Amino acid sequence: MHEHHFAHGAEHGRLGRLGAFVYRHRGRVVLAWVAALVAVLALSPLLKGSFQADFATKGSESEKAANVLAQHFPGRTGDTVSVVWKASQGAQAAQTRARVQRFLTRAERLEGIGTAGPIRVAPDRTIAATTLELDRRVWDMPDATGTKLIELAERSSGDGLTIALGGGPIRMAEGGGGPEGFGLLGAAVVLLIAFGSIVAAGLPLAIALFGLGISASLIGVLAAVMEVPDFATAIAGLLGIGVGIDYALLVLTRFRAGLDGGADVQGAIVEAVGTAGRSVLVAGSTVLISVLGLFLMGVGYLQGVAVSTSLAVLVVMAAAVTLLPALLSYAGPRVNRLRIPGLGRALRTDRPTPAMRWSRVIQRRPWTAAIVGAAIVLALAAPVLGLRLGFPDEGNDQAGSMTRTAYDLTVEGFGPGANGPLLLVAELPPSQGAEALEPLVRAARSDRDVAYVAPPQPSPDGRAAVITVAPRSSPQSQRTTALVERVRDELVPRAIAGRAATVDVGGATAGFVDQSDLVARRLPLFIAGVVVLSFLLLLSAFRSPLIALKAGVMNLLSVGAAYGVMALFAGGGWFGNLLGIDTATPVAPFIPVMMFAILFGLSMDYEVFLLSRVREEYLSHGDTARAVTEGLAKTARVITAAAAVMVVVFLAFVTSGEIFLKLLGIGMATAVLVDATIVRMVLVPALMQLLGRANWWMPRWLDRAVPRLAPEAG
Repeated sequence: MHEHHFAHGAEHGRLGRLGAFVYRHRGRVVLAWVAALVAVLALSPLLKGSFQADFATKGSESEKAANVLAQHFPGRTGDTVSVVWKASQGAQAAQTRARVQRFLTRAERLEGIGTAGPIRVAPDRTIAATTLELDRRVWDMPDATGTKLIELAERSSGDGLTIALGGGPIRMAEGGGGPEGFGLLGAAVVLLIAFGSIVAAGLPLAIALFGLGISASLIGVLAAVMEVPDFATAIAGLLGIGVGIDYALLVLTRFRAGLDGGADVQGAIVEAVGTAGRSVLVAGSTVLISVLGLFLMGVGYLQGVAVSTSLAVLVVMAAAVTLLPALLSYAGPRVNRLRIPGLGRALRTDRPTPAMRWSRVIQRRPWTAAIVGAAIVLALAAPVLGLRLGFPDEGNDQAGSMTRTAYDLTVEGFGPGANGPLLLVAELPPSQGAEALEPLVRAARSDRDVAYVAPPQPSPDGRAAVITVAPRSSPQSQRTTALVERVRDELVPRAIAGRAATVDVGGATAGFVDQSDLVARRLPLFIAGVVVLSFLLLLSAFRSPLIALKAGVMNLLSVGAAYGVMALFAGGGWFGNLLGIDTATPVAPFIPVMMFAILFGLSMDYEVFLLSRVREEYLSHGDTARAVTEGLAKTARVITAAAAVMVVVFLAFVTSGEIFLKLLGIGMATAVLVDATIVRMVLVPALMQLLGRANWWMPRWLDRAVPRLAPEAG
């Protein structure tokens, strides 16, 4: 028996030997993982940093404006907390002024808060507003300051007075809990339905929980050494849960198949790690390559997301090929214990599968299947033509939140543009004062899209001045973006022509315009980099240029469908209302970038799962059509279950209070659903049937040049 296991381990290469090692030392492996989890949970609070996201664009005009503000206006960065209040007895009534002043005085004592600006009263006299300057950039603000400001505003309100606050620190304080709990709960339900066994369903969840506990703690430590946004934990957590369960499903299903085939526990472990384990490593590597491709964007907070999600994927990859086999070594045939009556048919492997019959139907009419499948995916992708990149403003925040209340009161009193004023920051020569900017003030006031222009505010040293300009349209409006560009390209150059002053257009709204432009410029480079690297990885794994190329094209179709459905929901209307999006909203520019990185890798997962088995069957008998049929039949159930888990996990994003996370979840769930159904069940078998033996064509020179990723799965 021992010799049989040795031979089986050798047949499956290094991973087979890893499986044998884990079986022999299962106690130590489990103990090592438990010790790692305890150590990380104990030490990470001592080393963790603060989450931050710097949306400033290096070298942009908005960054130059912020630097001038910091240099000539001590304690002022251009970032603010907006304060707006409404009083039934009048915003300027003595009692109202006294209560608001008490609030402002207390707010100015909080860490990171500077002085309050001038008060502006609305025409109806019941609403007034001011700003609290921040003495540091918004991403450097202490987390506690936003929470304390909200509490102070709520205590100061009442008896006919409502004080509401907006701005970055307030949005961060109102972030709410993460969606990971909903993701785990949904995944547990799908696993119970698929396996029908509490033990079998519990093992993938255990892997996901181990991964979540270790990676979430490490991300906190990561925030101490690099820029990591607060939403990185939700994205990394849900991705880690999804791929962790997927990878565990693959190994677990292969283990059960080994037992059903007559192997003993050790033989089933060796086979599962040697075959499914290889697919896990190839699939996980494609996710890592795709996610780390975010570094090509050159944007700090996206790099933080890349490393955070990579950590989560690495941990669950390692757990799927070490911790899970160790637990299975203990469970053995008891893996099917604690059955739930009526469930578990989805992953039974002891009877023919409808996927085999479906595959034969597709292979009989491959051209029809390919054309219809492509048409459906392209129809889903069509709304992407209406997708607009930009940062949603606080008018999209949850109804009843502090920031949404502040936004609505500001619109009521001063118009939508007052929620995102532009700052025209001027550097003045010694011989000129702020009066040199009067032509600029007049030009701004005469612009059709400008609602209000404040008089120039000189700096204490007299070397700079700032003009606040409120657009007529909301911060997220296309009209506001056009205004920023027009002020920069036409209005400012004409107004200061012949003068020694220099003027930069800054403020949060202009900064978001610059960030959107940067992402749009670098997106093609990023997409090309990820596609090329993934192509090379699949070429190394499957030794076929056509299979690698087909996988890349299929993944682009899935991502296109995800973008289209996301655009449909972002457009408001009936679909948008399902997510609480009342009116059309732009999509934050980093969302399509992150979606592409994550989805391209995940789509490759299903390609790898399916093609690994197809290639395995082809190597055994050399018949492509039969290999596709058998490969699809043997992977259909597990990939369907894995995709269902991933769809449920991504839909958990919908429970987030952040609009961009809701859209991210809808888009990613769509892509996984499309990939696991139309792409895998229709397009892939149809195209492989059409290509025939060309699927496995590999020029000799290319075969010699491309390294082999791993020994072939038996």
